[in-house]
Amino acid sequence: MMMFQKAITLKKTPKMITYAIKVNAFMWLAITILLLSSMSSTVSAQTNKLTAERQHELYNMVRQDCGSCHGMTLKGGLGSPLLPDDLKSKSIDFITLTILKGRPNTAMPPWNEIVTRNEARWIAQQLKKGAFK
Repeated sequence: MMMFQKAITLKKTPKMITYAIKVNAFMWLAITILLLSSMSSTVSAQTNKLTAERQHELYNMVRQDCGSCHGMTLKGGLGSPLLPDDLKSKSIDFITLTILKGRPNTAMPPWNEIVTRNEARWIAQQLKKGAFK
């Protein structure tokens, strides 16, 4: 607020006052956006929980979209099998990154435009558990 008052005191012309007000408003808008975005990511990082509805959507996506290459039963096809026994040697982080970034020089596309890191991690955990039967 002091910047605003100082700007009005120093700049007496209406054009200068308007400019100072616009700059000050822009700064507050930028600060608000930064704070809200950091709060939002902090809340989601703390909870790391997906709604039941989103879990259902992701379940269907894995069965349909992933199943189109990895087989409808995830036993393999164009893509490798995604059953727990086949994923034993793969870490959750490796599977998560594979979902997000894809596999270069293979048919596995990146899904980072469709799912968040948290959602990809949930899928990886479910694959390791064998939840997509």
